[in-house]
Formats: sequence, C-alpha cells, structure tokens
Amino acid sequence: MPEREIYLLSPRALSPETIAVAFAKTSRAPESFREIAAELSDEKSAQFHEKWVVGYGHASVAEHAVLHFAFENVSRIAIETIESSRLASYTEKSTRYQKWGQADFTIPPELDGLPLRDEFVDTVRFLFSTYAESLDPVKNLILERSPRRENESDEGYDRRIRSQYVDRCRFILPAAANANVGMTANARVVEMIIRKMLSHPLAEVRQIGEKMKEVAKAETPTLVKYADAVPYFVETVKELQSSVDSGQWTVNNDRADWCSLIDYDKDGEKKILAATLYRFNEMSFTNALTYIEALSESEKAELADTLLKRLSRYDVPLRELEYSTYTFDIIMDQGAYAEFKRHRMMTQTPQRLSTRLGYTIPRLVTEAGFGLKYEAAMQSAIQMYEKLYAFNPDVAQYIVPNGFNRRVLAQFNLREAFAFCQLRSAANAHFSIRRVAQKMYEEMARVHPLLTKYMKLHDETWEQVEENYFTQV
Repeated sequence: MPEREIYLLSPRALSPETIAVAFAKTSRAPESFREIAAELSDEKSAQFHEKWVVGYGHASVAEHAVLHFAFENVSRIAIETIESSRLASYTEKSTRYQKWGQADFTIPPELDGLPLRDEFVDTVRFLFSTYAESLDPVKNLILERSPRRENESDEGYDRRIRSQYVDRCRFILPAAANANVGMTANARVVEMIIRKMLSHPLAEVRQIGEKMKEVAKAETPTLVKYADAVPYFVETVKELQSSVDSGQWTVNNDRADWCSLIDYDKDGEKKILAATLYRFNEMSFTNALTYIEALSESEKAELADTLLKRLSRYDVPLRELEYSTYTFDIIMDQGAYAEFKRHRMMTQTPQRLSTRLGYTIPRLVTEAGFGLKYEAAMQSAIQMYEKLYAFNPDVAQYIVPNGFNRRVLAQFNLREAFAFCQLRSAANAHFSIRRVAQKMYEEMARVHPLLTKYMKLHDETWEQVEENYFTQV
C-alpha cells in the first residue's frame, strides 16, 4: 500500500492561483500534488483559469485560492457589506474593548461640495466629543462598584473595567465611526464580494470594492479581473426603492413586539427525530416520520435525550437539528445588530439604519449622571438624520449611533439556534445581545420545548437584562 501523506502547498512558495490549479488538476491527473505543482508556472496557471474558470465556468476551482485582506479606517456601515458573505472569516475592531479618537470617522463622499457636509461633520464631532466625555463618569462609577480582585494584575483589572464602561459608552458612536477588519476568503467568494460592493448604493462601499479588486488582482490576476458591478443588483434595488418611495408598495407601519416568532416549522421536532432515525436505519424519511408520530411523548423524550444529553456548551449538535427552522422579526439596537450579523448561517434581511425606531439608554450612563448629555447627543443625531434622509436615505445611515433601534428579519435552523443562543446569552456577552438571545430562546422553547431544553444558557431572563442594564429600550 502507498504510504499516506498529508502536507501543505505553501503560499510562501506558490501563488494562490497556482495552488488552485494544483488542486484542480488532481481530478484528471494521477500525479501527486507536489508533482503537479512543480510543473506549473504563474503563466500556465493563468491560462488554466482563463480556459476552465472563466471560459467554462468551473468557478469551484477558485475556492482553492485563499486571500487575506486588511481593511483599515472604513466606516462601520461599510463593514456591514464587507462582512455580508457567509463563506468568509472576519475579525473586527471591537467597540467593547477599544476607544475611538475624535477624528476616527468617515465623511460620505456623496456630501462633498454640499452645505450638508459641514452640518454632518459638526454633528459627528458632537457625538464623538459626547462619547469621549462620557467615558470618565461611567468608568468612575464602575470603579466604585467593582473593586480589584485579590491578586488581580493592573493590566487584568484595567481590561475588566474597560470592557464595562467602554461598552456602555459605545451606544453614542455613529455608523460613520471607522474600524479595521481582517477578512480571509477564497477567490470565488472575493469575486462575489467585489461585485456586491461595486453594485452598492453607497459611494464609500463602491470605492472599497474598487480598491479590493485592485489588491486582489495582484495575487489572483485571472480569478477576479472580471468582477464588475452587476446590473441586476443595481437596477433591481433602484426600482424596488423607487416603487416604495412613490407609494406603490408602501405598507402601514405598526410597532409590533420587539422580538416576534412569526413563523416556525410546526412539526420541526418530529422531523429532527425522524431524521435522526433515518440516519441510523434503512427506511424512507416518510416511514421514519410516521414512526415518530406514533411514539408516546415519553418515547420521544427518550430519543431526544439520547440525541442531546451529552452535548456540552462547546459541542456542535448533530446536523439533523437543521431540519427545523424559525423566522423572527426583531427590533434591536444597532450595537446588538453588529454582533447579530456575525451569525452568517442565518438568512438576515436588515432594514436600513434609522433613528425612527427610538433609542436605548444604558442604565449606568443614567446612574453616572450623564443621561441628559446622552439624550442631547441622540437628539442631535435625529435632527441630522432627517436632513440627510431628505437628501439620500442611504447616506443618512452614517449619522445613526449604535444606541438606535433597527429592525431585522432572520431565519435559521435549530442547530444555528443552539450556537447563537448559547454564545450570545453567556455572562461575558454584551447585555444588548444577551437580551435578544434570551428572548429568542424563550419563544423557541414555547413552541419546541422537547429539544430546546438542552440549550445551556446563562441563568438570566430577557426581562432581567432590561431591568438591570437599561433605563430605556
């Protein structure tokens, strides 16, 4: 028997496009990957991609070329598009642990040469100065209430305290605030992201897309060179928005419950249990489902226990939990949404950032005596938002602080629900997202108690989060 080998094709020795070709050729070439790669050059690799990826549409080959992007000083509203792909990895500068400087914001290019630009800058500077002014009062209050632990280092104490006061004050930071984000993705995903960005209504996002294409072409010149704006994206979004603005598709608005389970699979638990039996038996799914439906409640509970009783907080449930789905209509503050959007195994439809759904007030900000200044900052954002909205609703998003509420539609399966609810309800999670996770869990547990009871959540309710951490939600 040939000896088993497992090794890397190093990006230090081979270009991403060459690595992609080396892997692609193994489907028809009997040689080892090393031998295939040794025969390749950048020129031959480019020719291969021109013929097979570009010419014949074998785009999966491009998934073997991996790129690492560093984005610096881009607005948090632009980051939402950068981070919108399911199949990429991201790490972002955190508003929970880092402080923002007075000039750390982006001015939308659409405002260049307009009087609105100066008003926008003045409002953003007011928000940033209020943010800076809020840090010490909230910090001092937390210092009074959180004494140093025995043997706690200066660095450890500072880090623990900083994470508490910075994540209260972050509610004032607007979407114009800059951040850095690192992204790792394969060339196929990169091409899709570039096309999405070049088709975006915001000029900043399109500019980032152009630069991203330029940078990517230096490493994968063949695989991304045809990434351009997509007329379907551009024209469809434009027509739908125009139809809504004209009143053709306008729907009357009402303030529904802030977290509504609007749809779910009524037989979801039965389907999961049936899929579990299907995996380990020789039967059709229809027969498995019929069998489950005939079981007593105690027998179903016994099967559910076998399926999930060994699950720890850090384990991933069996894939069969994906056979039940849930759809939520949620209103959460933008700070919470910044964390919610990272769960990309969901289908999410966020509405544009707006000041029209009101804003939250962290309790510690009020208790630190900073409530009036906080509200003054929020009111200034509301006034500027309406002026910007009349000019361009997309551009108006830049002025909206993290404390304002945003509506998002989200659909996901029970397996992802385990991941989200357990991670985001943890004691060290931000209280805004803990509130969302606990409420979503409560709604799912109401309709599917048999399986959701195995979720391991922090001992807390969403009502307790509201009472302990918010003056206003």
